[in-house]
Amino acid sequence: MTVPLDRHYLVELQVSAERISQLRRIVAAHLRHWSLELHVRPVCRAAEELLTNVQRHVGEGHRCVLELRWTGRHLTVSVSDEDSRMPRLRDGGGGGLSRVMALSDSWGTCRTTDGKAVWFTRYAESPCTTGLLPPAPLPGGRTFVEGPVSGSGPVAESGPLAELV
Repeated sequence: MTVPLDRHYLVELQVSAERISQLRRIVAAHLRHWSLELHVRPVCRAAEELLTNVQRHVGEGHRCVLELRWTGRHLTVSVSDEDSRMPRLRDGGGGGLSRVMALSDSWGTCRTTDGKAVWFTRYAESPCTTGLLPPAPLPGGRTFVEGPVSGSGPVAESGPLAELV
């Protein structure tokens, strides 16, 4: 039986341009720590969009919460704030929720008791580490053999390395 992997990170912050860039680095560090290097760039860009939306539409200095959750298969990033106005996907986009949609597998919004949460998910399966290490060297690895090895009898050593053995 395998135990499901569940990693979680939560931070509450007062949103500002400086905090957004700082949170981007923190998110990247967590993803690298969780061995999700391939997801660092798209997840950080989408999370930065969500935080920037809070700064732009709710206001500088307002409280919000960023949450990362990785189950071993899916990574979910959510940003909650205290504003009850729901975000809208604008026509023509190019930024904001359009960018979040392009960088994620799914996304959405929901009302909370204190305001709202905007979230996105990405499929992020646990990386396989089996077979990443090189095989151990064979015994007698310092010998040098010229030509094909035949199955009949010992192999004669020749060449410049033969004197070293």
